[in-house]
Order: sequence, then structure tokens, then C-alpha cells
Amino acid sequence: MSREHPVQTEMTRIGEQVLIPGMKPVTVKSRLQALAEAPLLPRKVQKPCDIGLFDEAARNQLSLF
Repeated sequence: MSREHPVQTEMTRIGEQVLIPGMKPVTVKSRLQALAEAPLLPRKVQKPCDIGLFDEAARNQLSLF
């Protein structure tokens, strides 16, 4: 006496896709939530901070004078 679960499907841009049993369809809300929780990334390549305390070349000097 086995119960058959109805097959759940989801419409995507490439057509209808079958979902794995136990999985929920991806919603716009869940996609936006994932984007909001992702770490922020810079829009441009960042320059290294090599002044003062963070100056790697100045720390490698062998003598004081």
C-alpha cells in the first residue's frame, strides 16, 4: 500500500522542470533573499593600502638610516 506523491513541476525560462521530492520551487522572494544575504563586493578593483602602517616596502628596510 504505497502512496504516490504527485510530481511537482516548476516553469522556468527553458520550460517545465520536475522538482526532486521534498524540494520547493524557487520563488522570486527566495532569490532576492539570497542576493540580500550575499557579501558585498566592490564595483571596481581596489588599490592596495600601502601607506603608513600597511606599507610593505617600508617594513622590509634593512637599516634605519
